[in-house]
Amino acid sequence: MANQGKREVDQLLADSFKELACQNPIEKITVKEITDRAGVIRPTFYNHFQDKYELLEWIINRDLIEPVRPFIRSGLMTQAMTFLFINIEKEKNFYLKVSRLDGQNSFYSIAQNCIQVLFEEVCGEHRKRRQPKYEWLTPKRLAQYYGQSMVFVLIEWIQSGMTISAEDLAELYQYMISHSLEDSLKDL
Repeated sequence: MANQGKREVDQLLADSFKELACQNPIEKITVKEITDRAGVIRPTFYNHFQDKYELLEWIINRDLIEPVRPFIRSGLMTQAMTFLFINIEKEKNFYLKVSRLDGQNSFYSIAQNCIQVLFEEVCGEHRKRRQPKYEWLTPKRLAQYYGQSMVFVLIEWIQSGMTISAEDLAELYQYMISHSLEDSLKDL
């Protein structure tokens, strides 16, 4: 029951942050504004999150990563990416604003970390089942590579105004990760 209450407060704070982010620059949003809008006191925020950037990480994990985890674990990468991109489209204004975060708490670094954790988990599970062909190619390195490429594509799509559909972007991303540079050059 206590965990249910925590999730409800987390959701209240997330909804408040999303609303504020759509109206104001993220850097200028204060914890007090988030808690006032959520109808809770400031200490409640700090019982749940260290700062607004940890709250953003929670939002990314809950709204984007967790829903696609079963698809990725099942090897359904295109479906996972489609679902992820559709979830971003649903909150286009919010993700457009947060995608512009730069510096130490950039959207790029927060999203990349969230995606990398998921990919590292999946890569680690696969590596346990067989002897690796290349020792240097660790689950962590593979997860970093694909996490960085995913976030690059994601941010480019968001900041360009999401001019292609989530489905088309998922298909394009699948093409990019499954073809060599040499093959891709032939299709330019």
